[in-house]
Amino acid sequence: MDNNFEGVRRVAVIGGGAAGMMAAVRAARNGADTVLIERNSFCGKKLKITGKGRCNVTNACDTREFLLHVPTNPRFLYSALSCFSTEDTVSFFEDAGVPLKVERGRRVFPVSDRAEDIVAALYGRVKAEGVEIVNGRAGGLLIEDGAVTGCRVGDREIKADAVIIATGGKSYPGTGSDGDGYKLAAQAGHTVTPLIPSLVPLTSKSRICPSLQGLSLKNVALTVTDTQSGKTVYEDFGEMMFTHFGMTGPMILSASAHLGGMSAGRYEAHINLKPALDEKELDSRILSDFAKYANKDFINALGDLLPTKLIPVSVALSGIDGRKKVNSVTREERAALCSVLRDLRIRIEGFRPIAEAIVTKGGVDVKEINPKTMESRLCEGLYFAGEVIDVDAYTGGYNLQIAFSTGVLAGENASVK
Repeated sequence: MDNNFEGVRRVAVIGGGAAGMMAAVRAARNGADTVLIERNSFCGKKLKITGKGRCNVTNACDTREFLLHVPTNPRFLYSALSCFSTEDTVSFFEDAGVPLKVERGRRVFPVSDRAEDIVAALYGRVKAEGVEIVNGRAGGLLIEDGAVTGCRVGDREIKADAVIIATGGKSYPGTGSDGDGYKLAAQAGHTVTPLIPSLVPLTSKSRICPSLQGLSLKNVALTVTDTQSGKTVYEDFGEMMFTHFGMTGPMILSASAHLGGMSAGRYEAHINLKPALDEKELDSRILSDFAKYANKDFINALGDLLPTKLIPVSVALSGIDGRKKVNSVTREERAALCSVLRDLRIRIEGFRPIAEAIVTKGGVDVKEINPKTMESRLCEGLYFAGEVIDVDAYTGGYNLQIAFSTGVLAGENASVK
């Protein structure tokens, strides 16, 4: 890579994750002499643990629908998704020998449910295209007269006509994405917008959460409101779980992406434990259970209605004496119970640390990147791909698709200019 071969364009890709490997594949396929710089001993370390080790590679939707799931700078991604769509991602991996399947919410996974298969397929393409892999940490860019000329890895200078920064964000720093890309971008004069966690568990000081620790809820409705404005900022239906610190699970992670300007107590979660029943239907259901357990204490008559851990919490919140016989529970008291079951409220304290986030919200300012090429508007020959850019999406395969699409677009343009 350090030798000059006239007429051959040289591309250095910093970061061997989803975006970096895809960028390297496209650059090499276009004939560029390509080197992939990865600080870990192997590529795809973070990719290997995504989707709880199953790897939700993309979402089976069109570009218009896709962009509705990108809360931060969606228009910036239009060219990238046009260059490499969700269908292209499916074709790429199936052509590489990894059959895929579509699950609930149009989430696309490998049939094997093994993220390792996705990593192996991507790495296999990297090797097949003749990409050189250098294990080491990129310590800085080489810049002359406003143009990048390579990068520094340890005591080695790697010369290049183009450099693609694809280092990831600050989430899961143990996988190598600890913010190096932002430092490299800043060296080239780029603005890095504030970095906060997204798709991350939420914390709460409510005593309810530790008392329900480990309880998973399915088929419940979640509404998150802004207590300052009174407006609803997020609604969903699905799964969540209580923890000692607060709440997590698919709905909670998705909700976190909507909670801008987070401050203690600003947001409140409202959980409808029985969304399939309206108020009248729920009251009828409770009456039916009370008739079945007519001689039982109130606290012992809710086992058919609620998980065991939720019973004492619901009883306490309803204000009904748990030792009261159900045949003497009044209509007003039933209404209070219905209110608890239809609107269990948890005040949100904040986010868990960014190290626990699936993605990082914030990054290199998109106004300083050409969306049609992924090239820096400030430093010639410098490109960006993936999470290091200030774009992020909800759960469902969207963030990996962003990595693949921006990686392909960056690799395409870095190799031919």
